[in-house]
Amino acid sequence: MVFIIMKEVYLYTDGACLGNPGPGGYGLILKYQEHEKEYSKGFKLTTNNRMELKAAIKGLSLLKEPCKVSIFTDSQYVKNGITQWLEGWKLKNWHTKGKTPVKNKDLWQQLDQLCQIHQTTWFWVKGHAGHPQNERCDKLAVMAANSDDKIIDTGFLSDVEQPTT
Repeated sequence: MVFIIMKEVYLYTDGACLGNPGPGGYGLILKYQEHEKEYSKGFKLTTNNRMELKAAIKGLSLLKEPCKVSIFTDSQYVKNGITQWLEGWKLKNWHTKGKTPVKNKDLWQQLDQLCQIHQTTWFWVKGHAGHPQNERCDKLAVMAANSDDKIIDTGFLSDVEQPTT
């Protein structure tokens, strides 16, 4: 019998958007034992929900091997989506109970794939309530949203309904 001991990692995430949609960013903190790393990225036009998802995706994608990951988010959308709604969406060919297409499908699919690699446990923390890592992630996300070094969120552009002519 072989036992694989997985590294235990903590991932703290937050997303921000200046307008919704508008310029946005995400911030995250990865913590393993005494090591801690911060990451953030800004986008020219996006939504708050996309930034919340991108923070979790980026954090999980930075891990070089399968890990046991405790993920802390202040987004009910992300936590409920991954723990309660995702399986139903997949069964309904990426449609909601109301038969509308799932928004941010590209990101939900990426997050789903990463959660197949890692053993994830999701925790909701109240935003702007003094949780030290959540407050730091919020600052990172806002700084990224305000930075001059923003990129295009191509998934957002494909999710937006194009006007008919």
